[in-house]
Amino acid sequence: MTTLFETSIQSLPLIHKGKVRDIYAVDDRRMLIVTTDRLSAFDVVLPTPIPDKGKVLTAVADFWFAKLAHIMPNQLTGEAPESVVSAAERDQVAGRAVVVKRLKALPVEAIVRGYLVGSGWAEYQKTGLVCGIPLPDRMQLADRLAEPIFTPSTKAAVGEHDENIDFERCQALLGKDIAAQVRDASIALYQAAAEYALTRGIIIADTKFEFGLDTDGRLTLIDEVLTPDSSRFWPLDQYRVGENPPSYDKQYVRDWLTASGWNKQAPGPELPEDVVQRTAEKYREALRLLTG
Repeated sequence: MTTLFETSIQSLPLIHKGKVRDIYAVDDRRMLIVTTDRLSAFDVVLPTPIPDKGKVLTAVADFWFAKLAHIMPNQLTGEAPESVVSAAERDQVAGRAVVVKRLKALPVEAIVRGYLVGSGWAEYQKTGLVCGIPLPDRMQLADRLAEPIFTPSTKAAVGEHDENIDFERCQALLGKDIAAQVRDASIALYQAAAEYALTRGIIIADTKFEFGLDTDGRLTLIDEVLTPDSSRFWPLDQYRVGENPPSYDKQYVRDWLTASGWNKQAPGPELPEDVVQRTAEKYREALRLLTG
């Protein structure tokens, strides 16, 4: 196993360093996105990397981009990332990077929920609503929703928190036509993925998509897709209504952080070795189950 906490690519100009990804300009039409082994929790980037996490996330996303390509176009160019950096920098991109089209990213995270959990569960307990959507009375934690719901959020800068918004606010940010396209595409993508994942013994409780527009204004799937970082994956055989099932993602880290007494403000604490290894195993297990 190897770790890459941050890239140091000199042959391309750096555009942006996100919580997990480093993005470089290839030219005015293409970008290089490198997925590092950084892990963020509660919107704080932790100082301890998770070995091979970036390679697992890249492999999972590439699998879904291919599987869902019939539903809508995506960002991938199909070019090898090793072809756009210097020979000395190829180790930094091998297996963990993609060359993508430069698109106009939309300022909304498109979240789809199939089960009542997380911030949706917290909001439901207080109001009976999730992002302005009324749900039936007396629902329980981890209940499956009758139909998946679209619950967008704003995109926060590093160190800030995303904000759940209702569809009316989404329309104000994107325009009515694009907002409707984003909602419909998100639900279609989620339903196709969730149906497949069930055949592999995984419940996709919820997920986050991001979209951009190409030069013709066509909606395009970007960023990461249905990875353990952007989704809540549950083992089907451990699912029980009323309980929060163990998940194939960084929930193990979140639970440890919560128990540690950390105040969820930067800087984050170093993770113990057993937490690092257990988290790395969860990521690899998700890849193995989904893709075989």
